Amino acid sequence: MTRGIPSHDVLVIGSGAAGLTAALSLATQLKVLVLAKGQLTSGSTAWAQGGIAAVLDAGDTFDDHVRDTMVAGAGLNDRETVEFVIERAPAAIDRLCELGVPFNRESDHLHLTREGGHSHRRIVHVDDATGWAVQAALLKAAEENPNITLLPHHSCVDLITGRHEEKYSGSGRVWGAYALDETTGKVEAYKARATVLAAGGAGRVYQFSTAPRGATGDGIAMAWRAGARVSNMEMMQFHPTCLYNLEVKNFLITEAVRGEGGRLYHPETGHRFMADYDPERMELAPRDVVARAIDDQIKRYGLDYVHLDISHEPPEFVREHFPTIHEKLLGLGVDMTKGPIPVVPAQHYTCGGVVIDLDGRTDLPGLYAAGEVSESGLHGANRLASNSLLECFVFGDAVAKDILARWDSFDAPPRIREWDESRVTDSDEEVVIKQNWTEIRRMMWNYVGIVRTTKRLERAKHRIDLLATEIEDYYGHFRVTTDLIELRNLHQCADLIVQSALRRHESRGLHCILDYPETDEVPNDTVLVP
Repeated sequence: MTRGIPSHDVLVIGSGAAGLTAALSLATQLKVLVLAKGQLTSGSTAWAQGGIAAVLDAGDTFDDHVRDTMVAGAGLNDRETVEFVIERAPAAIDRLCELGVPFNRESDHLHLTREGGHSHRRIVHVDDATGWAVQAALLKAAEENPNITLLPHHSCVDLITGRHEEKYSGSGRVWGAYALDETTGKVEAYKARATVLAAGGAGRVYQFSTAPRGATGDGIAMAWRAGARVSNMEMMQFHPTCLYNLEVKNFLITEAVRGEGGRLYHPETGHRFMADYDPERMELAPRDVVARAIDDQIKRYGLDYVHLDISHEPPEFVREHFPTIHEKLLGLGVDMTKGPIPVVPAQHYTCGGVVIDLDGRTDLPGLYAAGEVSESGLHGANRLASNSLLECFVFGDAVAKDILARWDSFDAPPRIREWDESRVTDSDEEVVIKQNWTEIRRMMWNYVGIVRTTKRLERAKHRIDLLATEIEDYYGHFRVTTDLIELRNLHQCADLIVQSALRRHESRGLHCILDYPETDEVPNDTVLVP
């Protein structure tokens, strides 16, 4: 066993909602090791402002939630998966209540809010900082569980497969992961009978993103290199309303601001422009519709931002519903109770990812995936608001159940080769990493953004191919650092996104391409095979 680490049965990569849900369920019978790239709270879960969607209201039904999810997903969703997740949502909320998540209540009932694309109020929330409360509750439970070991500041480099066995095997069986201990600079092999990938999305592939710093697509890239299929990577969700502020990057203004009456205006003319794009649903249209409308306004009129305004509501209502956002904006000189908030779209969610089934199994034996890293069929061509945390809880639990049910069939890991760095040296040019990172993110924003063309996509592919040789050469000559690991994964995910976008000859959901404005009659997944 790796020095100083207690022996474990299952390795979980990622300490967000999906990873910790899986770990807590597994720990009822097994020993679990959880690796986190940065701090244990540095993933996307803690950043989630909105809430969790579940059918809890008397007038609401599973069928309504399924329909809303399928409509938002432009029919690309897998209906069986959608039903599977939505039917398990109320039980997931019950479990979170048992863990002590302090959801907002009205008398004896959970307070439900409404967000874009939903036909009912069905979002449970903790003010406007639901993710932070959920992360704290899950982490507390994990820290108190003697069967769970939490190891922050460990960046996974690659999955361990049969190719890394001392006696080489081409089986594709996953036996854990090689990970860099950031405190020692050493790469260790963390072996396990089963591995759960819960490493989040690839938002930082883009210049403007609401995702945390570490969302560099590590899990997707590692699974692809190990031989797993990925699907629908062109379906990148852009959140319509990220704060426009040159000093503060990536601050999200939750969907719920529009759900509770916020309106979008042209900042110079005061025109409420959603009436021109979706007169029936206006600001409550799905995110892809609203993001494209804002993008069109910005490009058409040469704007830096548009205005989101909820100041027509009573000040106490605004402060009560959005205390975190109100306080943050006040510190930046914006009072949302008195005037508008300047907003722009930003990358927000990776709807594609590693292909999984209803048990969270990937193509590779011994490897499971859950949450934003995966493509389960839930989101289709566009994620419905507040279905993301829900997916984490349902699939985190499903993964654990399958591992426990099949545990006796999992062999003990064979002897694995140690990480070899005998032929590399310390990097002498860190500027190369920064330059390549910046170039990829800017290129993806300009060429593979909210609205696309084939010419732009081909230009992006050309640049990505040129960078591949440079990055692999650098990776082959120098000791790994977290920055280098992230650059390699970022580049791999950018390539997967562009490959996928070039293959889809239609506009559907989040993939809007001017060369192919029509939507095909029959929806098809874009599946890439390594």
